[in-house]
Amino acid sequence: MSEAEPPPGRPKAANAPVGGSAAAQPQAWGPRLSAVKGMNDILPPESARWEWFEGKVRDLMRRYGYANVRTPIVEPTALFVRGLGEVTDIVEKEMYSFADAMNGDRLTLRPEATAGIVRAMVEHNALYNGPLRLWSQVALFRHERPQKGRYRQFHQIDVEALGHAGPDVDAEQILMCRALCRDLGLVEDRDVRLEINSLGQPAERNAHRAALIAYLEQHAAALDDDARRRLHSNPLRILDTKNPAMQQIVEEAPQLMAFLGEASLAHFDAVRKTLDAAGLAYRVNPRLVRGLDYYNLTVFEWVTDRLGAQGTVCGGGRYDGLFAQLGGKPTPAVGWGMGIERMLLLLEAVGAVVPHPCPDVYAIVPGPESFAQAMTTCETLRAAGLAVLMHGAGPEGWGSMKSQFRKADASGARYAAIFGSDELARGDVALKSLRQPDAAQRSLPLDDVSSWATTLAA
Repeated sequence: MSEAEPPPGRPKAANAPVGGSAAAQPQAWGPRLSAVKGMNDILPPESARWEWFEGKVRDLMRRYGYANVRTPIVEPTALFVRGLGEVTDIVEKEMYSFADAMNGDRLTLRPEATAGIVRAMVEHNALYNGPLRLWSQVALFRHERPQKGRYRQFHQIDVEALGHAGPDVDAEQILMCRALCRDLGLVEDRDVRLEINSLGQPAERNAHRAALIAYLEQHAAALDDDARRRLHSNPLRILDTKNPAMQQIVEEAPQLMAFLGEASLAHFDAVRKTLDAAGLAYRVNPRLVRGLDYYNLTVFEWVTDRLGAQGTVCGGGRYDGLFAQLGGKPTPAVGWGMGIERMLLLLEAVGAVVPHPCPDVYAIVPGPESFAQAMTTCETLRAAGLAVLMHGAGPEGWGSMKSQFRKADASGARYAAIFGSDELARGDVALKSLRQPDAAQRSLPLDDVSSWATTLAA
């Protein structure tokens, strides 16, 4: 398709130029388009903060022996209905679901990561050779009211330990979160704090559920509409209400901990003893239930007071029943998710220093006559491991040497490499330190770039 032609199905504009004249301007085919509400572009320099954060995560996963896994963004809708629970907020109100135009299949943009990973493990029999520790960085989608730190497309670090039944792995994953927070420069009990609880096993939750329903029915007149709707379908979620008018009712409600049996209490006690031994402070929060139906035994959240209403930055727990729920063999599992947007907002709120990547060398190119030699030299420097940013011609040309030096300094580069006509005539390139103004400018030979490049990279 030529540039002068409109897209298929669109008529030519009445004043569209005939032929491919070099002077012809691109035609506008409609109003300017914007991103979908609540789905954000991440541009430089903000993207550099994401790369720094992602690097910290990759290093953490390497140290703990977790392997990367990647699953599709689109999954069958039934996966989330069955896995998360029909009466969860996500399934009821927040999923982006649609019918496949080709075959009518019901599909959903993934609203959370764990169900898709479990589906993949079951489908590929991935645990045949034993347990796995996995992690993923995922884009998730929920149709919520966009606000700071809460978007319709958001990103998460997801961590799963599959096939491990003991409380040791529950504690390991909680300590992983602490290690990442420390790597990011966050301080426990000042910037973030840990809350934990146990949801026990299904039979114990059922006994608590019956007692909770009976208690709430006695206070039915004081329940809000959402609580009344959940009363018989998912009463545990009522304990997580943010409605101030219901706080006293929730505080006096039967607590799940009182219904836990010996094995569940022993599991929770073992987790706590490990955290105590590691010197990690925490609060047992009996109202901590998480938002998804698949959890059992240990649940936990890392929370902060520095982000207003969006206080939870990381959460997870054990979900031993999900494999069987999704058609697999019963398999113990535990995992957590950390919101990247919220963590970056938290780092900003506490004034954490996030390094900005800078080039080692900024190549100053006076004009087109220097370009070929400058490009060849820059490639040699890059091959030696140096980060090199080469000045390029703009619409107005190459710009003055003074303006190029200003850009070199603003880039944060350690050195400016100057490919001036005098230097090239001598077979040299001039190297000037930008961070040590008193250092003398040096001339370095172009026929031996590799040797002095190694010195710069050291």
